[in-house]
Amino acid sequence: MREGDVQTNTYRGHGEALALGMAPETAFAELMGRSTGCSGGVGGSMHLIDVTKGNIGANAIVGAGLPIAVGAAVSFQIQGRPNVALTFFGDGATNIGTFHKALNMAAVWKAPVVFIIANNLYGEYSPLLTTTPIADLARRADPYGFPGIVVDGQDVDSVHAATVDAVERARRGEGPTLLEMKTYRYRGHSRSDPAKYRSPGELDAWRARDPVELLGAKLAAERVLSAEQQAALRTEVQAEIDAAAERAAAAAYPTLKETERYVYAG
Repeated sequence: MREGDVQTNTYRGHGEALALGMAPETAFAELMGRSTGCSGGVGGSMHLIDVTKGNIGANAIVGAGLPIAVGAAVSFQIQGRPNVALTFFGDGATNIGTFHKALNMAAVWKAPVVFIIANNLYGEYSPLLTTTPIADLARRADPYGFPGIVVDGQDVDSVHAATVDAVERARRGEGPTLLEMKTYRYRGHSRSDPAKYRSPGELDAWRARDPVELLGAKLAAERVLSAEQQAALRTEVQAEIDAAAERAAAAAYPTLKETERYVYAG
């Protein structure tokens, strides 16, 4: 992404917000409902946003970010700006009407947008193939006449390369791309979900291809970052995260007056 590009994401899009430059303390403060959060503490975990960094919003409604991203992309066309919109969503969102409407409009207008599916194989408690008749969701781009590409979501380099190609294609005016990142959810959908619906050995097989571990092994093999340096980096980052969480927790809650303007119209 370049300056001026934007993205929308899901209510689990904390990683995307941080990747665009949101400070961990700001993100923690929003999660904790503190006034120093990115949404003043009134949005909470589902609504991390920072327009100044290109994050135009996370949405609590499944798939709601897709048409917003298309709208942003069309606005770039109208304004003659060489920018691109990215939108992140889960496999379950590909079964709702908004997904198909967004893809259709983007295709017809050749909007500079990249649709990115994080396919973790489960929609809440339902395995993908119990709700969807195809295993490769990237094929859902076929009826709309633009590329749908399956990507190994566990491999950082593959994810980066596919995204760069799709973004640059959009920037050249060649229209949208649908990227399906094949990945996995290690835990249940929520804290109350023990995920007993998994097949035996399924979790272990995916853990064996953990993206962080794969990248770490590659960096060590290529002598970019040794195992010892990686361990030191983990310790350093963990300390930064802990400190950010402590500072966020020490911040004040928003006042009633501050929250009223999001509820009542004056």
